[in-house]
Amino acid sequence: MQSSTLRVALPLFALAAVFGCGEKKAAETTAAPEAPAAAEAQPQAVKEGPTKLQGAGASFPAPLYTRWFKTYSDTHNGIQVDYQSVGSGSGVKAVIDNTVDFGASDAAMSSEEIGRVPGGVQLLPVTAGSIVLTYNLEGVTELKLSRKAYTGIFLGTIKTWNDPQIAQTNPGVKLPKLPINVIVRADSSGTTFVYTKHLAEISPEFAKSPGVNKMPNWPVGTRSKGNEGVTASVKTTPGSIGYIEFGYAASQKLPMATLENKAGKYVAANTASGQAALTAVSFSPELVGWVPDPEGEQAYPIVTYTWLILYKEYKDPKKLEALRGLLKFALTDGQKDAEQLGYIPLPQSTVDKVTAALESVKASSS
Repeated sequence: MQSSTLRVALPLFALAAVFGCGEKKAAETTAAPEAPAAAEAQPQAVKEGPTKLQGAGASFPAPLYTRWFKTYSDTHNGIQVDYQSVGSGSGVKAVIDNTVDFGASDAAMSSEEIGRVPGGVQLLPVTAGSIVLTYNLEGVTELKLSRKAYTGIFLGTIKTWNDPQIAQTNPGVKLPKLPINVIVRADSSGTTFVYTKHLAEISPEFAKSPGVNKMPNWPVGTRSKGNEGVTASVKTTPGSIGYIEFGYAASQKLPMATLENKAGKYVAANTASGQAALTAVSFSPELVGWVPDPEGEQAYPIVTYTWLILYKEYKDPKKLEALRGLLKFALTDGQKDAEQLGYIPLPQSTVDKVTAALESVKASSS
């Protein structure tokens, strides 16, 4: 069976060899049609991604910034703004470390801090707000605190809610014999800086210790991180009191103490009393201005501007263009959001100063 197969295979192989020669000769005289040339590859257009702006810093203005940045991102295709509410101290550090496109702080950067940023920075006050003392006392919806009373509470010398220093300014109010649970910030905080600056201004004892600081060594208090943390702690802790930005207390419907101002008047925090306090602010050429104890019978005693921090130069011109657009929006239409969220709209004179300063921020030539 095996030999039979071989006999058939050999003749077929031989025939194939003979006829194959003729096919080869024909192929030499008849050129095969050329295959169509492959279409020349065309370069694909690279779709550019969005321009992303990364910021970090103060929790004081975070609710307002969140609205501004979302609105701007939603209405400007190709721009994304991300903001991390990590506290003023961390925001300043992020600018110094060059890990963000912009920072934010309630405590304007010091000359020493600015000197650590190659090329420098531009400080831009973009909104303002009041720092309030919110409390948790069942049945007490209104509370007046004298300067001596709230200073004593944060020095730890006034320890109970029925202390005579509190009772004498609140006749008819049933104050409980309850320990005062003071809530302070756990992080490096611009809100703390402003509040301690005010306390040091009105109390020589406080000025001596703990003094003005973003993160002081408080003589009393339970620590919570951010305006958000202090708000939550006061809301859930009976007998507590803490300092936060007005909008946080308002949004959570927390009571706020009416405070004695420099003129001896008891004033509640609102837009009008905040604006009355800000009239006394005088800006330096760097747009830094403080009013630790404002004049005027209608002035609320604890107010501050809060700053966005931009670099003086940006290597990416698209980021610079996006930042300028964002800031111009914040200074115009964005100011309408400020009052809605419990902040103080900027006076037009301040808007003009900030707009002019924004033009000094340039694209890097290198």
